[in-house]
Amino acid sequence: MQLNLSFSENIEIPKTPVRRKPRGRMLDIMPLNFCVVDIETTGFNLTSDEIIEISAIKVRGLKRAADFSMLINPKCAISAFISNLTGILPSMLENQPDIKEVLKKFKEFTGEDIIVGHNVRFDANFLHREMKINFDENLSNNLVDTVSLAKKAYRLENYKLSTIAHHLNIDTKGAHRGLKDCEMTYLIYLDMLKKLSR
Repeated sequence: MQLNLSFSENIEIPKTPVRRKPRGRMLDIMPLNFCVVDIETTGFNLTSDEIIEISAIKVRGLKRAADFSMLINPKCAISAFISNLTGILPSMLENQPDIKEVLKKFKEFTGEDIIVGHNVRFDANFLHREMKINFDENLSNNLVDTVSLAKKAYRLENYKLSTIAHHLNIDTKGAHRGLKDCEMTYLIYLDMLKKLSR
């Protein structure tokens, strides 16, 4: 049996959904007012891993004005590697709020501030994903990456946060927790501003 199939010349092929990138732009400036942001996650895979901590420091006129830091119940297992890296144990997250509740408070804290972060695209991509899932919104804050700035300010073997902190004699005890990483990033930013504005 032969089938005679006729097709329209204009067949629409369904498009695979494309993950929208954060609407905020990467900026090559050093603002005086901003929020330093850092997150901790269950892993490094944007598709399958979850945020377990969001922290931020609000900066006004280069002065530390306010802090934000909350743990999140990811509703999934946390590997021993992540617990060892961050010091965040599964038991610490059991009674914590979910991502939607924390993200709402984070949005209120940061507002439309420029977000400054070390390898900020990593943090922004996770936050953007959760904004889309929970509020159907984009992460519209503009971004400044301190890794890019550090490559202009210093000559180092690598540009990890801890490497730069050691170079500047900044205390790294408690690194890989959100607020501590924000503090280190903030102090490094202040030093870079002096160097790069000469």
